[in-house]
Amino acid sequence: MAYRGKFRPQNYKKYKGDYTKIIYRSGWELKFMKHLDRQPEILRWSSEEVVIPYKSPIDGKWHRYYPDFWVKTSKNEILIEIKPKKQTKAPKLNPRHKRRYLKEVRTWGVNEAKWKAAEEFCENKGWRWEIMTEDHLKY
Repeated sequence: MAYRGKFRPQNYKKYKGDYTKIIYRSGWELKFMKHLDRQPEILRWSSEEVVIPYKSPIDGKWHRYYPDFWVKTSKNEILIEIKPKKQTKAPKLNPRHKRRYLKEVRTWGVNEAKWKAAEEFCENKGWRWEIMTEDHLKY
C-alpha cells in the first residue's frame, strides 16, 4: 500500500509553486519535505515542478520526467530524486520470479534514462544532481 497525501508547509513562502498542492508519494518524501520546510539553510524548494525530457529505452519515445525535488541553498541548486535503495541498483535475476525480474528490468531501464537526462540537465545549469535513499534520510 502506498503512503501518500498532501503536505502543508509551515514556511510556505519558501515553496516555489502552489504550496496548497504539494503531494508526497512516500513516507521518505514526507520526511524530506518536513526537513526542507524547517531548515533555515534551505532558501527555496519545490516538489515535482521541474520538467526534464528523456527518451525511453522501452518505447523509443520522448517522455517528461519530474524529479522529486528542486532545492536552492545559498551555495547551490540541487535536483533530488528519492528512491528506495533497492531501486537504485540494477535488478538481479531470480529464476523463481522471472516476471517480476522482467518488470524490474524495464523500470530500471526507464529510471536510468531519466537519471542520465537529469544529470545532463543539471550539468548544463550548473546544478547538482542527487539520488537519495533511506540511508540519507536519517534526521
